[in-house]
Amino acid sequence: MAAKYDVKRELKTCYAPKNTDWEIVEIPELRYLAVDGHGDPNSSAAYRHAVEALYAVAYTVKFASKGDLGKDFVVGPLEGLWWAENMDDFLARLKDNWQWRLLIHAPAWVTDEMIDDAKHTALSKKGFPAIAHVHSETLREGTSAQVLHIGSYDDETPILTELHQEYLPANDLREAGLHHEIYLSDPRRTDPAKLRTVLRQPVKARSLSPRSARPAP
Repeated sequence: MAAKYDVKRELKTCYAPKNTDWEIVEIPELRYLAVDGHGDPNSSAAYRHAVEALYAVAYTVKFASKGDLGKDFVVGPLEGLWWAENMDDFLARLKDNWQWRLLIHAPAWVTDEMIDDAKHTALSKKGFPAIAHVHSETLREGTSAQVLHIGSYDDETPILTELHQEYLPANDLREAGLHHEIYLSDPRRTDPAKLRTVLRQPVKARSLSPRSARPAP
């Protein structure tokens, strides 16, 4: 029997980094189940409902894939894209002003039709209204700054401030996409000081280097 597809095993650069200082990595194009929303994830009912809906659809897709295609997979960790109209609100942890897009990775063979079928099935079984808002999302993050953060989510401010105020300027880089987090630990069962979270920021060169700026001969 073929081993289950596990994105954490197959894409270790993306899901199992060990560096606790910022490094540049190349992220391949990846597909996801996604739900959008806004507000404080600690108190927003929409956030809780989005998480429920994502997992309901993800597991329905998993079982359908195994039964219909003979292709099983491990449901990946919860992920999120985060932003705010004012970036200072994000760094200052003013969570009521945050926008988010929650994600769970979908293997490449999972089609939009499979996702739609899974939504109908999950909605009939679970009845979560947020299931209707689940959609497919493709990310093309490419060159990204990435780090493994160990600790509470609320302790991310110093390392994010370092990224934006020190690391990116020092390497002549700028943001080229949304802040991305991958939650490797279950916060219900893990001491906040031991939570493991991948922090990722797509980037691009702020300016051309002198060599690359030269005209071709």
